[in-house]
Amino acid sequence: MLERYLIPLAPFVFAALAILLCLFHTVTTGSEIRQWKHRSRGLNAMEAGALREIQTKIAELSERLQEVEDRTGMLAPPLPPQSGLNVNKRAEVLRLARRGESPEKIAALLRLPRREVELLLKIRAVAAASGVSS
Repeated sequence: MLERYLIPLAPFVFAALAILLCLFHTVTTGSEIRQWKHRSRGLNAMEAGALREIQTKIAELSERLQEVEDRTGMLAPPLPPQSGLNVNKRAEVLRLARRGESPEKIAALLRLPRREVELLLKIRAVAAASGVSS
């Protein structure tokens, strides 16, 4: 009896199980797809919120930059840099040089760059050689 009824029905039973398995898989896949869509909508909303926030901050920074640019346009232009060696310092350098102080010591005493002191002493030497008084 087993051979007569069950064996001829076996392919149909397997086919029915395969169809049920495919149907189950389709239903669960659809459910997962709906979950992913729901999650992506939430992410898109978060991204849109973050984008709006970034755009707002950029607009605020642009306004602040414009204000700063406007303020700097109203300020007076900077004064030209003054020479580090004024007349008093120049006279002091020449006085110390006449006393026999070295350029390094003069620069240290007057808090001037050594090269400026050396340049001033060279100019004095050239002027003295050409007969011009300093």
